[in-house]
Amino acid sequence: MRQESVLQSPLARRPPPPIPVSVLTGFLGAGKTTLLNMLVKDPLLSRALVIINEFGAIGLDHLLVEKVDGDMLLMSSGCLCCTIRGDLVSTFEDVMRRLDNGRMAPIGRVLIETTGLADPAPILHTLMSHPYLALRLRLDGVITLVDAIHGFATLEAHGEALKQVAVADRLVLTKTDMVKSAVEFERLHRLRERLAALNPAAPIFDAAAGEATAERLLDAGVYDPTTKSAHVHDWLRWEAYANVGKHREHAHDANRHGDDIVAFGLTAARPLPDAGFKLFIEMVRQTYGAQLLRVKGLVCLDSDPSRPLLVHGVQHLFYPAQRLANWPDDDCSTRVVFITKGLAPSCVEGLWRAFLGEPGIDTPDAAALSDNPLAPRADRGLLG
Repeated sequence: MRQESVLQSPLARRPPPPIPVSVLTGFLGAGKTTLLNMLVKDPLLSRALVIINEFGAIGLDHLLVEKVDGDMLLMSSGCLCCTIRGDLVSTFEDVMRRLDNGRMAPIGRVLIETTGLADPAPILHTLMSHPYLALRLRLDGVITLVDAIHGFATLEAHGEALKQVAVADRLVLTKTDMVKSAVEFERLHRLRERLAALNPAAPIFDAAAGEATAERLLDAGVYDPTTKSAHVHDWLRWEAYANVGKHREHAHDANRHGDDIVAFGLTAARPLPDAGFKLFIEMVRQTYGAQLLRVKGLVCLDSDPSRPLLVHGVQHLFYPAQRLANWPDDDCSTRVVFITKGLAPSCVEGLWRAFLGEPGIDTPDAAALSDNPLAPRADRGLLG
């Protein structure tokens, strides 16, 4: 009898719902430390785990209450703060063990603060590709800070800063209160245009004006953690891509660094064949994976047009595609957003037209690609 009482059912052994993870990034001097100090005081982060790359680089001393163990520090807000000393996977695995063993109080979310020179993609890859962590964690969003004084010059000079902006779900302008002269205001205006061209879907918040609150920056993912429902509108922000061409034409400078980062969208009015869409994604992923900074989309497949397929990828890695219970609006058409670097939209658009069966000049159609023994097999793809 006693032995039966300690046995757990399969349901009880299932891992808890995945914990949302937000990535806070921005180039050197953008103000990540200042914003992080403000955010951890918000009740939304009262049960958060804050992970930083280098403890000495962030001024949280006035928030620290006591040393817990290892590299874990308990802050007065209730948040736990830890430093990354080594591999991020090891850090997360250690955290999960502490949670499962009851050595750490339950956490509601994770906030990762990267170094200023970091490309966010490896962190996103970790969350998406590690079999165990993908069950325990889910990407909520990328928050990128941009310095209003030096941001324009930084984007011109550093490819890392461009990537940080391009993959962001939320953009935060810092130090706008230091903008005084007419020249600086003009530069700030140009910076806003630049950000809109690089990432038209990310809302821009002014930190100095008090707009960069936890409520606005967090919960940027597909699922609302409070209601457990999908809020795809805020995640996909499809309407922002209607003016992408105008932004690009207005802001284009052939000699400017970073004009090879572009954002564009693909649509289809009718339901798509499952195998054809899987093959399209595999072709794009295998051919252009390193140039795909981010891919998001809702796809209508003919196998079940009443339930959209959710697609989300970073470079060559994609989350396992999943079906939503229903469409978030009356528009049941396919909408896929691409943010790419060094990849002309026409390359992807040409493949898309081929799979839709639209006529083109000297381009293979879907049947030809399917019959090609060298083409990626749809049944081996990430959506299969």
